[in-house]
Amino acid sequence: MSSSLSYIELVKNNFHGKIPENFGKDCKLQSFRINHNQVEGLLPRSLGNCKDLKLFDVGNNYLNDTFPDWLGNLDQLQVLILRSNMFYGQVDRYEVTVSFTRLRVIDISHNSFSGYLPMNFFENLHAIKEGYEKRDKPEYMMYLLANTTWNYAFGLSFTTKGLETEFEKLLTIWSTVDFSSNQFFGEIPKTLGELHSLIVLNLSHNYLTGPIPSSLGDLLELESLDLSSNELYGRIPIELNNLGFLEVLNLSHNHLKGPILQGKQFDTFNNDSYIGNLGLCGLPLSKNCNNDKETPAKLDSDDDNDEINWKFSILMGYGCGLVLGLSMGHIVLTTGKSWWFIMIYERIRQKFAKKIKKPTLLTDFCGKTSSGRSRKLH
Repeated sequence: MSSSLSYIELVKNNFHGKIPENFGKDCKLQSFRINHNQVEGLLPRSLGNCKDLKLFDVGNNYLNDTFPDWLGNLDQLQVLILRSNMFYGQVDRYEVTVSFTRLRVIDISHNSFSGYLPMNFFENLHAIKEGYEKRDKPEYMMYLLANTTWNYAFGLSFTTKGLETEFEKLLTIWSTVDFSSNQFFGEIPKTLGELHSLIVLNLSHNYLTGPIPSSLGDLLELESLDLSSNELYGRIPIELNNLGFLEVLNLSHNHLKGPILQGKQFDTFNNDSYIGNLGLCGLPLSKNCNNDKETPAKLDSDDDNDEINWKFSILMGYGCGLVLGLSMGHIVLTTGKSWWFIMIYERIRQKFAKKIKKPTLLTDFCGKTSSGRSRKLH
């Protein structure tokens, strides 16, 4: 391979075979794109010699390899696309230090990657963590054409709204994390909420469990969020209402419950965003939220307090009755004088007898019969 070669663009052909393993230490390659071909085999480790590599796209081929964590040593790499191949294994291996500090676009969808979502990998995405106003202009989107500088990358494709779309011109602000259609399991890491410049997040069609982390509400630049076809449960966090630029939302086919958020961007999403979650209620679904268990999450603490107060009142009543009963029994046993108890009992019987209008001989509190004669109590 020529050491002076800067760009390899072999997109959408019928090339097959393997990628040559002959990238030398003096490699000057900046862009390597062979997507939409029939290339197979392993990625050549000699690509690690290309220290100036900024864009690496081998999507839609037949490559069969593990995740190329060795590319993490390329501190200029800003786009990594492995989509639709036969990659497998874990992305985050503890015995390997992976940096990818300047990476802004990562698409490994439609492969056979497995394990937990790579927390350490996300923590190292410093270029996406920084706010938009602090970011350097992505060099991979700078092309010099006819002495004119264009801030676009040409011909890159991404999955948006469930469809793979090719962008003729891609703005410099674009940043993507697409791990969809793999075999990842476990919970969504809260650290994803630190990727403040992220525009597209797609984790759909995996085996992810647990709740949707409220930290995703910190992704204020986010325009597309797809968590569909997983095993997520719990309520939709109210913090997602902070996502003022959100245009695409897909939470369908999970086990979510409770009310759908209302207002702001959530008023623009239709039924398709929520189908397959039998526990969800509220617009745009036809199922109404009409009981206490389906009130918004922020009201849960008030409901719990009411229930605690109600139970406390009942316990107080039982406690007072028990103390009174024990006291009365103690008096009767110690004094041997049960006459006052009999008078109370007879008075209750008398009132009951008046209601049913049945004449009986009752004793009142003065110890007299209904005929006015005195009655001695023993």
